[in-house]
Amino acid sequence: MAQLSEQQKKTVLITGCSDGGLGAALAVAYHKVGYRVFATARNPSKMGVLKAMGIESLTLDVLSEESISTCVSEVTKLTGGTLNVLLNNAGAQYNMPISDLSISEAKKIFDLNVWSCIATIQAFIPLLMRAKDGAMVVNHTSAGSVAGLPFQAAYNASKAALAMFSDILRLELQAFNIRVVDLKTGGVKSNILANLVHKDLPSDSIYAIAGDDADKMLSGEKLRALEGTYVEADSWAKGVVKDLTKSKPPHQIWRGGSAWLVWLSTFLPIGMFDGELKRVTGLDAVICKINEARGNGAAL
Repeated sequence: MAQLSEQQKKTVLITGCSDGGLGAALAVAYHKVGYRVFATARNPSKMGVLKAMGIESLTLDVLSEESISTCVSEVTKLTGGTLNVLLNNAGAQYNMPISDLSISEAKKIFDLNVWSCIATIQAFIPLLMRAKDGAMVVNHTSAGSVAGLPFQAAYNASKAALAMFSDILRLELQAFNIRVVDLKTGGVKSNILANLVHKDLPSDSIYAIAGDDADKMLSGEKLRALEGTYVEADSWAKGVVKDLTKSKPPHQIWRGGSAWLVWLSTFLPIGMFDGELKRVTGLDAVICKINEARGNGAAL
């Protein structure tokens, strides 16, 4: 059977493909099923593993309008002006209780996790519209978009915002034969926790009395303890790409460790899932310390 030329293959552009991340795992999975993959990152030197596999890499800083425009021009030249799949994966996390949240830091999270995705979609819509047999936008949100994890409000809220954009965009782009999929990922082994920038609680935080336990929540230590329940990135990506390459892919994809549990929680009465959220994040230990302090008459 004759192999397809690069110009004949379906194409996918994925943002945030640094080695060791979920974007890189998705790039490999798409490559293995025969797609022409454009893996992108702000720093292309961090995609060495993908380049060694023969995957095409492009520079893309999703926070820069100029960089997005340049990337669109490059893809246009490489493909003749079409794109089958745009997968918005680039993102970052920020842990802090709402009472101590830095608004400026939270805005940066929204800029990256929400507005950069919208800017990228807007720029690539002309190429998606020209794709033969339709196209697809995939927005990588998170199971956290529906599960309110304590001390992760900015991240979870940004993913929830992108999920709502995805729901509305799915309706708005139907007339142009462009599908929109919300990828809600649970626990997957990757470098996201390793790359988490640990910020200390302010000295006057209302949680300071809980000391080390609050710090474990901020550092992600409690979630790292759950990594044994996380799925391998290559297995997760293979399943995701299998879902996305169906003739009629679902509008939501739930994959990753405990993703099914979060999905189930959406059908439960409000508050029924709270105990599990407090346990897995470590908030239960923080509450215990605060209650002990109150019982001992400590000034909070």
